[in-house]
Amino acid sequence: MNQLVERVDEQDDVLGVADRAEAARRGWLHRVATSICRDEEGRILVFRRSDRADRFPGYYDVTVGGAVTPGESYEQAAARGLAEQLGARVPVRPVVRFLCRGVSGSYWLGVHEAVLAGEPRPDPERVPWHGWMSEGELRLAVWRWPFTPDGQDAFTRYLALARR
Repeated sequence: MNQLVERVDEQDDVLGVADRAEAARRGWLHRVATSICRDEEGRILVFRRSDRADRFPGYYDVTVGGAVTPGESYEQAAARGLAEQLGARVPVRPVVRFLCRGVSGSYWLGVHEAVLAGEPRPDPERVPWHGWMSEGELRLAVWRWPFTPDGQDAFTRYLALARR
């Protein structure tokens, strides 16, 4: 099934609706919402992407989310992504929104923070491994494991702004 997204401009103003695959293929800007999850101890959720993922198979990431659908806010999309991908229904807090010039193309990216009280329940077909890491452990893991470049860009911006 095709996923519809709002095509947007350099200021994140809506131009129209497009198929996500077509928007990506043509390099049209659209919106993506992600969340960085922490537990009650402040650790960060890290997960490995499926070897069958269409982008960065087998890579590690700290951002959970996906495309914003027409009429949906970044916050609504981030909360939906957590529910669909981790089985977590928790509030999200916006941290930063920026025009991401990513490896797979350019898009507006809204980064949120979510605090998970319990263990996430990801679909093992999409997330074969997940774990919690301190910021120090995560900094070491980034040097050892392949991480998605867009996720690392989002995480760096998140760290700069999350504690303000």
